[in-house]
Amino acid sequence: MFALANQSRAAQGAGSLRWDPALAAAALQHCRRMAAEGPISHRYGGEPDLTARAGQAGAHFSLIEENVAVGSYPATIHQGWMDSPGHRSNLLNPKVDRVGIAVVAANGVIYAVADYARAVQALSPTQVEAAIAGILQGHGIMVLKDPTDARAYCSNGAKNPSQPGFLMRWQNPDLTQLPQALMNQMASGRYRKATVGSCPPQNVEGAFTTYRVAVLLY
Repeated sequence: MFALANQSRAAQGAGSLRWDPALAAAALQHCRRMAAEGPISHRYGGEPDLTARAGQAGAHFSLIEENVAVGSYPATIHQGWMDSPGHRSNLLNPKVDRVGIAVVAANGVIYAVADYARAVQALSPTQVEAAIAGILQGHGIMVLKDPTDARAYCSNGAKNPSQPGFLMRWQNPDLTQLPQALMNQMASGRYRKATVGSCPPQNVEGAFTTYRVAVLLY
């Protein structure tokens, strides 16, 4: 089913999926529950929802979705998903890049679960700050070693005694791109130095992985 998914995605011009052991573990846990319950469902009584199941299994993601099915053969289940608009959209979604699939045989049929996600690397606050600092340095900005002021502003918006000329906070799962407003300020030529701070994200539901960052320009 993994191979069939990537064959279908290639035919539609979508990127290939990489196997994710954590997603597969979450899918297997739910697939066993489906086989025990009989009627298929995305969630049963007393069971955590999809985001919680995947997070508890160790997955880190900014987007997650799931296909479930029961049938006689893997190929017919895959084709059934391709023939169903909602399931097809999940399987071919160009925004997802990881998958974990589980198949359980029971009662003369097979139950299948596929969990698709857009993976987010799990980074420590220091690694987050280093990632953003690397981008700033690539634009000619010298990053100060002490992140204290930026961390304070990131977490509570406290005014900074060092009087930066520009302050910005944002939250995003993607650390490869800076916000356009920050890019515009750096391009102005008014700033030569910066501090970077990482703080716990706010208002994040379930196991979604995202990062909250502050940059102070001087």
